[in-house]
Amino acid sequence: MFDEPLFRYMMNRRQLSMAVVADRLGVNEATLYRKIKGKSDFSRAEIQALKTILDMTTDECVKVFFAD
Repeated sequence: MFDEPLFRYMMNRRQLSMAVVADRLGVNEATLYRKIKGKSDFSRAEIQALKTILDMTTDECVKVFFAD
């Protein structure tokens, strides 16, 4: 299960807006919002890209995208 508060913390930590993250991910803001809200899933490539964009450790990435 996706951990939205932790994801938003990771964005804030890097001082990145939704628009910037969506742009760097190659999707529009509406698509990113749907994925964050669980209406659509992140692909493996998107998770890997977000790990880089947000400068997450592997442990942080697992906590965000595969939370219990």
